[in-house]
Amino acid sequence: SMKFLTLNTHSWMEKDPEQKFQLLLQDILENSYDLICFQEINQEITSAQVEAGALYQPLPSAEPIHQDHYVRLLVEKLAEQGQNYYWTWAYNHIGYDRYHEGVAILSKTPIEAREILVSDVDDPTDYHTRRVALAETVVEGKELAVASVHLSWWDKGFQEEWARFEAVLKELKKPLLLAGDFNNPAGQEGYQAILASPLNLQDAFEVAKERSGSYTVPPEIDGWKGNTEPLRIDYVFTTKDIQVETLHVVFDGKQSPQVSDHYGLQAELSWKN
Repeated sequence: SMKFLTLNTHSWMEKDPEQKFQLLLQDILENSYDLICFQEINQEITSAQVEAGALYQPLPSAEPIHQDHYVRLLVEKLAEQGQNYYWTWAYNHIGYDRYHEGVAILSKTPIEAREILVSDVDDPTDYHTRRVALAETVVEGKELAVASVHLSWWDKGFQEEWARFEAVLKELKKPLLLAGDFNNPAGQEGYQAILASPLNLQDAFEVAKERSGSYTVPPEIDGWKGNTEPLRIDYVFTTKDIQVETLHVVFDGKQSPQVSDHYGLQAELSWKN
């Protein structure tokens, strides 16, 4: 089976980011995930450029990798402990006036990566600019396409983004694993649009044989001001050729320490015969 993690890390925006980085690193070392999707992966615009390493696959729109790139540092520390990850990063936009921000995929198996511009705009200074990172790989003898997703709110771009994303995925004709921060609460229009898609997806949370936790964000995080309820807005969606053995909400301050303003999702997946 395949171990999977998705997390909107908030990266260097977090309080005590070094400590949270260490907690995340420890978790990856312990669980040795086959695949990871991260969102809000950033680096300081002004920090020094470095060599990203042989396992990095750059995408056309991405800024050069800097010394403080959140995933570059993780990958380097993981490699020191004998865990090697192929990785890619799709640059979305400038965050908080000081960061290059984007979405990343890490994989134990070699990847063929690409970016999908899903937003109407293509301007890094406009926070509406969004790209999805898509990586094709082979896990346990079968081809798989994995996407790390950070989409907009309903009526603020989601519909157009989802339509563009879906059009690319339809062409792939292979098993799909789409994960990340969809900014659309469970049960609402965006969520229903995803499940009604001709891609014929399932919500891992709903079909898992075993699961724990429920919400993925507490009330009132960035982008959800005035929201008084905890929400489920981070998801793992797969095509139905994938079986979801387990789905656990992690980094929620209960089962494991909180490392971000979002909680993570940890899944164990297997191929249906």
